[in-house]
Amino acid sequence: MKKLYRSKENRVFNGVIGGIGEYYNVDPVLLRLFWTALVILTGVFPGIIAYIIAIWIVPDKPKEK
Repeated sequence: MKKLYRSKENRVFNGVIGGIGEYYNVDPVLLRLFWTALVILTGVFPGIIAYIIAIWIVPDKPKEK
């Protein structure tokens, strides 16, 4: 079963969008552009709060052994 983790390689701020990109096998740059447009169009404050909540909820990727 695949699990969603914050990325350690594709991180700009905290790795949430990079982790989503790795999970869905999508380029994180496209997701960041989509997220930025969505935040601007819907009001900045709710998007920032949603991202901060995602930082708390989505765990870091564990170290591979």
